[in-house]
Amino acid sequence: MNLKGKTILITGGASGIGFEAAKKFLAIGAKVIITGRNQAKLDAAKKELPSIITIQSDAGKEADAQALLNTVKVLGGIDILYNNAGVLVPPLNLGIPNAKHLEGAAYEMEVNYLGVIRLNNIFLDMLTSRNEAAIINTTSILSMTPSLIEATYSSSKTALAFYTVSLREHLRIIGSKVKIFELIPPLVATEMTADRNDKKISSQEMVKGLINGLSKNHYTIRVGDSKIFNFINRFFPGIAFNIINPKQNHQLLKN
Repeated sequence: MNLKGKTILITGGASGIGFEAAKKFLAIGAKVIITGRNQAKLDAAKKELPSIITIQSDAGKEADAQALLNTVKVLGGIDILYNNAGVLVPPLNLGIPNAKHLEGAAYEMEVNYLGVIRLNNIFLDMLTSRNEAAIINTTSILSMTPSLIEATYSSSKTALAFYTVSLREHLRIIGSKVKIFELIPPLVATEMTADRNDKKISSQEMVKGLINGLSKNHYTIRVGDSKIFNFINRFFPGIAFNIINPKQNHQLLKN
């Protein structure tokens, strides 16, 4: 897929992977629109990258989604919708009754899964009208094997992974030209994972892998350890489960 000259909307684009992607897309010659909940972060992003367009918008709110569509229409539309926004509720022990379990799971599902479907639905007509268009959904290595300490987050990303495969096939059946990409990151060094001591890759490496996959029309884009992990999970699921859930994490479940 040729990114030069495309207009790309990145949700959650004011920091982390989204912001790094914005920088790289601009360097390629794309026009970039980023969204986020935090206006201060959007202002900081705009200061560093004056050519980007920033729109305050919450990926988990229906009213914000509709307002976003209306604003994007005024701006001339987009060619690529990059669903990058995501949330992770602090780990909870699901084995112990806790009123926060459902609240956290609902929040993660609203942003990580339902919010993506909502944006895809309202932007699909616009994307269909373009000569070359795409949707990029960001899932996770945890959509292959769940993390016991991030169980509901894993579930939200698994739901998104299944939806992404289904959406791609549905569009193929009806003859749509819109390309559906699934980006499967390993653990990436961002604000969300700052308190994790596990092996991480940088946002720069993550985005490099994304752009390489897009350029080659690899509809499933695995970056870093998610490549080898896919093989391990397929043929040695027990080993894969233990990689994601090492014994030292068991203590977290007991506390």
